[in-house]
Amino acid sequence: MARLVIVSNRVASPRERAAKAGGLAVALREALGKRGGLWFGWSGETEVGSAAKPKVFRSGRVTYALQDLDPDDQRAHYAGYANGTLWPLCHYRLGSLSFRRSDWEGYRRVNQHFARSLMPMLTPDDMVWVHDYHFIPLATELRKLGFMGRIGYFHHIPWPTPEVFLSLPSHAALVNDLSYYDLVGLQTEHDVRALLTYISSEARGWIAPAGVVGLHERRFRVAAFPIGIDAEAFVKDAAASVGSEEEARLASSLAGRTLAVGVDRLDYSKGLPNKFAAFGELLKHYPEHRSQVTMMQVAPLSRGEVAEYRALRRELEELGGAINGEYAEFDWVPLRYLNRPLPRATLAAIYRMARLGVVTPLRDGMNLVAKEYVAAQDPEDPGVLVLSRFAGAADELTGAMMVNPYDAEGMADTFNTALTMPIEERRERWRANMDKVETNTIHHWCERFIDDLSHSVEHFSEAMESRS
Repeated sequence: MARLVIVSNRVASPRERAAKAGGLAVALREALGKRGGLWFGWSGETEVGSAAKPKVFRSGRVTYALQDLDPDDQRAHYAGYANGTLWPLCHYRLGSLSFRRSDWEGYRRVNQHFARSLMPMLTPDDMVWVHDYHFIPLATELRKLGFMGRIGYFHHIPWPTPEVFLSLPSHAALVNDLSYYDLVGLQTEHDVRALLTYISSEARGWIAPAGVVGLHERRFRVAAFPIGIDAEAFVKDAAASVGSEEEARLASSLAGRTLAVGVDRLDYSKGLPNKFAAFGELLKHYPEHRSQVTMMQVAPLSRGEVAEYRALRRELEELGGAINGEYAEFDWVPLRYLNRPLPRATLAAIYRMARLGVVTPLRDGMNLVAKEYVAAQDPEDPGVLVLSRFAGAADELTGAMMVNPYDAEGMADTFNTALTMPIEERRERWRANMDKVETNTIHHWCERFIDDLSHSVEHFSEAMESRS
């Protein structure tokens, strides 16, 4: 069995308890533990010159290697190109996109540096799995250094349509970088179609069955691998919340009122102003819900050093204040807005008590909050998931009530329908969603990607036979 090597921007510490670590971190750690492996990533620290070797330590069968970065390179790579250029591009926010050649050069320097640091730790039979947009060029750099083993890449965020992708000055170079991987994984079939359309129409590549691509005399495969959650663990967390202190405090504060909940990182892609506006429209057009429904929005702060994110926070505070100012009663506040993360046990209690789970991003690769909300529900009295059609999860969670986040009044109508939905329909919709959540777990996703990467040569052989 080939050793697994994982590369990601941040590495989950082996000392981090499972209750604190995210589902992805736990699944990757388990995959590494089964095979034995190496987890390589940024240390979170900077050092001028970035010549230091990685800090290496071992825990069980897993080796962890943490690389410092030069502060200028780290800024150009992370805040500059990765999050100032690729993040807005992939979330269709062209007005927020900033492209500087110096950032692009810093992005490539960091990938070159990572490749040079990683290469001495690799063996020819290793299988490398690269995670997310921070490291698209990494396979290119590893191939230049002579690594011939299998390399896979998973893109956790949306892949834009060709029309949007072409606005990126470095679009051709990035897709050329993808061609050095054996397997490129995306969240949805929509993402796959977008990338394959670009390759066939703009890059003049060929597409064979099973998503096998030929480009610049190289072959690789593009496929959808929708990510899941640890459904069993979240079901247990939600069940354990029944009768807990968190549940008692929440129930007491609601005083019998219905709860709607949203949990999103404070980011412009999440559509939070749209969600607030829609809740205001609900209270305006459906006065019977006043003093009866409370919306709780948990939005942990993100990238607070970026002006656009600070402006978003101010906008939400103003919108929330306006809604509460207009509709609050002396014993009821319509909108509860929290700017800090909550423990998973507390979130599980909130999800289980909420009649509405409101997940309405303007664009999202998948959105695991939607799946967590479904997993947390009481099967006998489940809540209703209201989901943006622009979230990757919409492809799977067909029992959700789909909305267009750009239509505030339409969303308000859907909120009303969900709040008044008969229990039989709520159970039917929840069951359809839960079947998907239980079937496509984070563990299934991880195993499927690794298995497909292991058999990538066989996919290429079958594709070539079909073309001959």
